[in-house]
Amino acid sequence: MGIRENLFTVHEKIRRAAKKSGRSPEAIKIVAVTKTISPQTILEAVNEGLTTFGENKVQELLVKQPLLPPGIEWHMIGHLQTNKVKNMVGKVKLIHSLDRYSLAQEINRWALKKNGKVNVLAQVNISGESSKHGLAPVELTGFLDEVGCLPGLQILGLMTMAPLTDNPEETRPVFRKLRVLAKNLGQNRPSLNLAYLSMGMSNDYEVAIEEGANIVRIGRAIFGA
Repeated sequence: MGIRENLFTVHEKIRRAAKKSGRSPEAIKIVAVTKTISPQTILEAVNEGLTTFGENKVQELLVKQPLLPPGIEWHMIGHLQTNKVKNMVGKVKLIHSLDRYSLAQEINRWALKKNGKVNVLAQVNISGESSKHGLAPVELTGFLDEVGCLPGLQILGLMTMAPLTDNPEETRPVFRKLRVLAKNLGQNRPSLNLAYLSMGMSNDYEVAIEEGANIVRIGRAIFGA
């Protein structure tokens, strides 16, 4: 199937999952993951109505961005090295992968240099897998308090990655824990506005939406294998 047919299926699954969680499908933002996807294929997706795209690697984004329409909203969804920050600030609408204070400091430094503010999500390693980046849940409150003092950053929410599994239902506890964590943080820190939960990918986005995701990162289900 092509992008049009794949998107029809994705939208239908989002509609059903949103209904289960008592929300409108319009409340769910699709970030189309373009890792290894050519600019020509991305343009095809744009022509099918997609507006937001996520890159895992800075270098790929810098190559593709000038070749595509300026109205596209780009997100950085992969692990971000501190020495690549200067190339990201001003190029993306949202960084999903803030996972350490040194990275926050560097983003802040470049944001202030460019007289701007950078939108970020704190990445949380809910599953505790050593192969995944992210803050431990117990570290999150202190981390957000520290980052909240940096004027060049705007914390908009949390992101997590669930373990890869053939059974999407096994990811539910991970997504549920992130939702509860965000809720508790909001109650304990009223000044925090954690409006976004970025969780769920091609194999588990329906479960993620049922558990409260309002940003899903989908590649394979849109572009194919």
